[in-house]
Amino acid sequence: MQLKIKIKSGWNNTSLFGIVLIAPLLLWIVVMIVYPLISSIWMSLTDVDFLGINSNFVGISNYIELITDVEFWTAMGKSMIWTIGNALLQLILGFTTALIINQQFKGKSFVRIWIILSWIIPTIVLAIIWRWILNSSFGILNYILQLFNFVEQPIDFLGSFQLAMPTVIFINTWRWFPFLAIIILAALQTIPVEQYNAASIDGANSFQKFIYITFPMMRPTLSVLGLIGTLWSINIFDVIYMLTRGGPAGATETIPVFVYQKAFQEYAMNKASAAAVILFLFLSVFVVFYFKIEPTFREDNFLN
Repeated sequence: MQLKIKIKSGWNNTSLFGIVLIAPLLLWIVVMIVYPLISSIWMSLTDVDFLGINSNFVGISNYIELITDVEFWTAMGKSMIWTIGNALLQLILGFTTALIINQQFKGKSFVRIWIILSWIIPTIVLAIIWRWILNSSFGILNYILQLFNFVEQPIDFLGSFQLAMPTVIFINTWRWFPFLAIIILAALQTIPVEQYNAASIDGANSFQKFIYITFPMMRPTLSVLGLIGTLWSINIFDVIYMLTRGGPAGATETIPVFVYQKAFQEYAMNKASAAAVILFLFLSVFVVFYFKIEPTFREDNFLN
């Protein structure tokens, strides 16, 4: 009986110590995630226009208005284009770059260090640099294109309805693909060299080594990066807003930009909150679906 009491007492002390250790993290999650989420859900069910004023409960009327709003669905479509474009380009460029810098060549260490430069540049600095480079009046890119007679007239990359979205996708990809490349490079270096040596002895060429060794070994890393990259991309606001503010004519107005404009330009906090909640539900369904179809995240893989 005494032994049982001692064990129980020790377990309680250990549990209390563990709670104390994780309490700051739990507090941060409640303050920064749980409370804003609950507040957004509540505001989406009211007629609130500004924060801090009285509001009335209106049920799901804000959601009904959004579902019938063409601008909302246009922004949702732009978000899909933005997300798919970024996810594909970043994974392709990141994987290709990682394969290149994983090879032995002179200056490899220098390349590995400086390739990450575009990722560590502050967003505001990145926006200023690219707005200057792409400026139709004095931008260096238009100057080079005209100097070598590639174009007759300057191109307004950020002011063109057709070119704005591809341009912003390119800029965001240019910023983020080195980060993915470093992560993929770290995963590449965990592949045992003996597997490549054995494949060479069996007569496998470079393409066969990639198909049967590199890609299967890299699939878990690529699956995680695909999920995280998708969630990151669809929630990006700063790059788009600093470059185009959602323009021209809504060409780059994704859901985060749509929410900002509704909340702080049109002063419709209720509709902005409803749009944010819909995006949250959409991403939640996407994550569940991704876990179901992607073998990397299945329970038996974790257990094995």
